Amino acid sequence: MKIESLEGIVLSETNYSESSKILNVLTEKYGTIGVISKGCRNMKSKLRGVSRKLIYGTFHIYYKEKGLSTLIGVDIINSFSKTMMDLEKISYASFLLDLIHQVTKQNDSNEIFPLLRDALTKIEEGLPPLPITNIIELKLLDFLGVMPNIDSCCHCGSTKSIVTLSSEEGGYICKDCYDNEPLVEEKTIKMIRMYYYVDLGSITKLEVGKQTTQEINAFIDDYYERFTGLYLKSKDFIRKVSQITSS
Repeated sequence: MKIESLEGIVLSETNYSESSKILNVLTEKYGTIGVISKGCRNMKSKLRGVSRKLIYGTFHIYYKEKGLSTLIGVDIINSFSKTMMDLEKISYASFLLDLIHQVTKQNDSNEIFPLLRDALTKIEEGLPPLPITNIIELKLLDFLGVMPNIDSCCHCGSTKSIVTLSSEEGGYICKDCYDNEPLVEEKTIKMIRMYYYVDLGSITKLEVGKQTTQEINAFIDDYYERFTGLYLKSKDFIRKVSQITSS
């Protein structure tokens, strides 16, 4: 095994033996890799504080191409401390970790790492977590091979007179092809396209109206259910947290 230093984010942690953990770490170079953190559950272990979900740092490991690599140490870049202390933020962050873990099982593209890094950073900085999460969900559909048509009408290909957005039909619908599908705001039609093309890392402010946010989120939720086969319990947790925070 060779020693490598890799920028990565811990997607999940599983207890292993009496004192260790197995970490799934998303890296830009190798995608998601399994790493054993030996003895990290011992109180005096130098690996204890860095062997948990949501740690973002430079991971120094004995890299093994097949099987588990071994953790030597981590130089923390961001521990997302504000996110960890906020119930709403941590619910969205946990969902993103779970979602990306599932997506990388199907497509381990090195373009996924910066998406997660930027999303977690923006949530930590205080941008609204639901629109940030929706942006990532939409972009990830490309990697799953089921991207909706948000450039033109999904029936006739027209780029003019788009009147609504339908998860059942697969994207935009123009006025000539419209057939009693639920209507959405004009801003929703424009914003979802912006979500897909925006460079998340360059966003400093994100203000989206309540109805537009609800319509985009409803579309994405339904689209995932129809076309991805992914079901994550962490999404249900977001809904429960939303009910608590809105009551």
